[in-house]
Amino acid sequence: MLAGKVIGSVVSTRKNKKLVGSKFMIVELEKKMGVNGSQIIAIDNIGAGIGESVLIATGSAARIGCDMDDAPVDAAIVGIIDDGKIFQ
Repeated sequence: MLAGKVIGSVVSTRKNKKLVGSKFMIVELEKKMGVNGSQIIAIDNIGAGIGESVLIATGSAARIGCDMDDAPVDAAIVGIIDDGKIFQ
């Protein structure tokens, strides 16, 4: 599980048919997590907005977390952080 902040969105008009209707967000990962401010594109089916702090699942947990077991998903926003010491 990773934590980060949504900094933008990605529009993809052509994509795998299992991803049609999905929203993609650019997330800057929290530096305190040891990832040095890297960015990741994550599928978002919970409605996170730009500027919100989020939880990201990766790998097979991402597919399970967004209920897309057979889709080519490697990162998914699975929660919006309301409060947490990691960002303070």
